[in-house]
Amino acid sequence: TLTVIHDAEQMIQKLNADFSIKTIPYNDPKTYEMLSMGESEGIFQLESSGMKQVLTGLKPRDIEDLIALISLYRPGPMDSIPTYLRNRHEPENVRYKTPQLAHILDVTNGCIVYQEQVMQICRELAGFSYGQADLVRRAMSKKKHSVMEQERQHFVYGNPQEGNSCVGCVANGIPADVANSIYDEMSSFASYAFNKSHAACYAYVAYQTAYLKCHYPKQFLAALLTSVLDNTDKVIEYTSECQRLGIPLLPPNINTSEARFVVENDSIHFGLLALKNVGRNLINAVVQKRKQDGPYRTLYDFCKRMRGNELNRRAVESMIKAGAFDQLESSRKAMLQGLDGMLKSVENDARRNLEGQLDLFSGMQTEEEEPLFGDINYYLPDCEEYSYDELLLMEKEVSGLYLSGHPLNGYRDKIERLASCTINELTGEESKLYDNRVVNIICAIVKVKFLTTRSNSTMAFATVEDLTGTMEVLMFPKVLTDASSAVRENGVVLIRGKASIKEDEPTKLIADEVIDITHMTNDEMETIYVPGKKMPQAQLPVKQKRSKYAGIWIRVPSKECEQMKTIRNLTTIFDGGEPIYFVFTDTGMRAAAPKSMWCNPTPRFVSELELLLGKENVAKKS
Repeated sequence: TLTVIHDAEQMIQKLNADFSIKTIPYNDPKTYEMLSMGESEGIFQLESSGMKQVLTGLKPRDIEDLIALISLYRPGPMDSIPTYLRNRHEPENVRYKTPQLAHILDVTNGCIVYQEQVMQICRELAGFSYGQADLVRRAMSKKKHSVMEQERQHFVYGNPQEGNSCVGCVANGIPADVANSIYDEMSSFASYAFNKSHAACYAYVAYQTAYLKCHYPKQFLAALLTSVLDNTDKVIEYTSECQRLGIPLLPPNINTSEARFVVENDSIHFGLLALKNVGRNLINAVVQKRKQDGPYRTLYDFCKRMRGNELNRRAVESMIKAGAFDQLESSRKAMLQGLDGMLKSVENDARRNLEGQLDLFSGMQTEEEEPLFGDINYYLPDCEEYSYDELLLMEKEVSGLYLSGHPLNGYRDKIERLASCTINELTGEESKLYDNRVVNIICAIVKVKFLTTRSNSTMAFATVEDLTGTMEVLMFPKVLTDASSAVRENGVVLIRGKASIKEDEPTKLIADEVIDITHMTNDEMETIYVPGKKMPQAQLPVKQKRSKYAGIWIRVPSKECEQMKTIRNLTTIFDGGEPIYFVFTDTGMRAAAPKSMWCNPTPRFVSELELLLGKENVAKKS
């Protein structure tokens, strides 16, 4: 993460030379607003789905909130999160077991959160020394019950061996039952507790990444993508975040790309180092020659200037397939077909130039004359370009990713209607919710491995990918036979099956049915069963006619009310195809929201609106 921060800082300094991560403000409202919306993908310590839920519930206001959150979101202290959130939003309802706790626990809304608080309670309520307070902390964290019970006596009634200072809670006016209750609470908590100094370091780094994402999202995500190049699932996740934020992630460009992901003209260019067969030394030479002699003009110009710099056919082929020369030539197919002849021509030109230099009797070439060899207008064959799907497969072949699109982009309506979850949901932190459940996913088949069983039938293991991640699907012989031609590499399919989620193994989906959906009609979609619905779609009663004004209806005080900004942010997060209509209380007017604000009306989206405006001001009309 420190490397990501450093790399982002260097990119930002190209725009603003005075920028330094050391001087950013730690009370930036926009950063905390972003975190309060749960937009924490890529943020250190805060990007898990559970953490996002806590962020939206907490709505952090300062660095203290982040320190507390990082300490609480762990086994043990996690049980205190509901109390912490309630007390945070209703401070008037905070109750302390004894008034002496107030100034110790007020910073954490009445909850014991840190090891330092355990020690401070021991010292101030019972008169423990620093060393004795640390002894209590260690005994609790290591669950040394005999020591804990011994120290309980000292906590409640004092310890004469410690002198007059350790008098105990009772001597300080705290009833024995209250003192025991406080000690019980500390004991149950301390075995899992963070020390605040550690949590504070984490929180500062988390805030720095959040600040960068909020104010410099392109530079931050470029640095983040560079850091996860060897983790395809993470790259897919963060490229999806680029799409959500409206940041174009473009194929590499030989005249702007570098080894790492870089920002150019408000877009992120794919790093050359992520391409197969392209070495670091060649990339360094590409960037250096570009700086010295200007941009490359044609593919031939590139090959000529790179000769002798570890240039080889496989490297150039990988860059062509990834789209690195798309700005120079008209067709990847023409470049691939003409590459062998071009490389031979470069070698022949170099040989002839060398022979010319050795000819002592040849005339001297003047500065005004054009070079005898190395015409940059080497003519490529005239041929039709590959299909869109073929171009995407080439990109996948050399980079592990689809760079200029995704095979599933054309199936978003089918995904919306037929998929019951995404691969990311099946493999992420909340995956246990799906264990042994039947689900539908819509995905592209990346790779298939066929196996022959003992009964001489065929089964398969398929690696599949959707817009959020990859996973493995197990297909037994009967399913494979029924699926027929649908199970093929690069095929787009709907897979219904049971999720198998185990502690020490990657998530698997055991397929019950595999359906080719490439040419599925709307009528055929109506017959597909979607798990989670009350009944299969095919058994639904006659489809009701959709109202002219069907959608999400929202009542707000006025067009310019403060809630409108939050509503716009929510519709950005839950982007979709459901219309939104507003009713303005001050004028009584009704208005349709622009299409850019249409939403995906998930339960989470609706609950966020209800939390913001009240349930009575949000309605769904069908």
